[in-house]
Amino acid sequence: MPELDPPQRQATDSLMLTGFWYRALPADRVHRNQLHKATLLEIPLVIGRDRAGRPFALRDSCPHRGMPLNGGQFDGENIECPYHGWQFDAHNGQCQLIPSLTADQNLKVDRIYAGSYPCEEQDGFVWVYVPDPGPPGAGFSQPEEAPEPAPQIEKFGVSGNKFKLAYLTAGMPVSIDHGIIGLMDPAHGPFVHQAWWWRSRHSIHEKKKNFEPIPNGFRMSAHTPSSNSAPYKLLRLYASADSITTTIDFVLPNLRRETIRAGKYWFSSLTTVTPITRNQCRIDVVAAWNLFRWLPFGPELLKFVFAKFVEQDRRTMELQAEGLKHNPHLMLIDDADRPAKWYFQLKAAHLEAKRTGGEMRHPLAGPVTLKWRS
Repeated sequence: MPELDPPQRQATDSLMLTGFWYRALPADRVHRNQLHKATLLEIPLVIGRDRAGRPFALRDSCPHRGMPLNGGQFDGENIECPYHGWQFDAHNGQCQLIPSLTADQNLKVDRIYAGSYPCEEQDGFVWVYVPDPGPPGAGFSQPEEAPEPAPQIEKFGVSGNKFKLAYLTAGMPVSIDHGIIGLMDPAHGPFVHQAWWWRSRHSIHEKKKNFEPIPNGFRMSAHTPSSNSAPYKLLRLYASADSITTTIDFVLPNLRRETIRAGKYWFSSLTTVTPITRNQCRIDVVAAWNLFRWLPFGPELLKFVFAKFVEQDRRTMELQAEGLKHNPHLMLIDDADRPAKWYFQLKAAHLEAKRTGGEMRHPLAGPVTLKWRS
């Protein structure tokens, strides 16, 4: 019998990673010519759409005297501060007007910027790129470009009405670290997610999965789905069992991708855990699929299932938050907690690479097999 590594004590740091895209708000909640408040990584944001419907994100603080911009006027192009009427371009934050200036005062207003952030709409969400913080000083300069587009759900070549899309979002009263390791935890299912249509604790059995390193993360390699949950049993009636595979990726800072393939049919989801503050995060689940497209109320049914899962996780996190008030060190064991260890190691390696300017040292040297019961 193999000897397990001794349990490791792990302290979370709740450090929120910059230089990444984050989901800010569901796209259907961001209306044209209106201003909406949001918070990412303890940064207050004002988010909206211009006249053409394009989303934008500014820091919700006027660089003049710190007044929140969300209470100001918006004409579809410029945001006006409600305190002194300073106006800023909604997309790049450049100051357009300072009403208090007289004709003989030569302040170059176009050199003044409110903080703005790259912003994209993707798969039902408005995403905001949060760059690394600049040097300390008053005001902001021209906005930084994002190095790559916002993440997307893989849709395997289809478009338009050939697939369905649904999302669910819920707040969690814990730090980003606890939200993420809860998201990737493989052993809590039979205890937290018990339901007649999913599984019970009596269905627990040993599992063995192969993992491999990928850039900024790790992958649970393609495998046959679990045999102890009802949805997968239903899926086997829909397609050949031998053709059904599941692949799960985790990628920094907060992305969990799951893909189920069954011949020409597929289900794809992108789940994120977004840091709001050091002690609060939010889970957003977006799924796309071409399975059972003929099923009436398919998206509503899937959202019902999502809601049950997410509410069970949210309630668990709510209870866990009581214990975390005492700031305990975590006791992480092998193999079920190995993904959590990898997360902390990936995070540390990423920060070290940024500090030194060197290449990130991945914690996984190569493929590895993990075993646990769930």
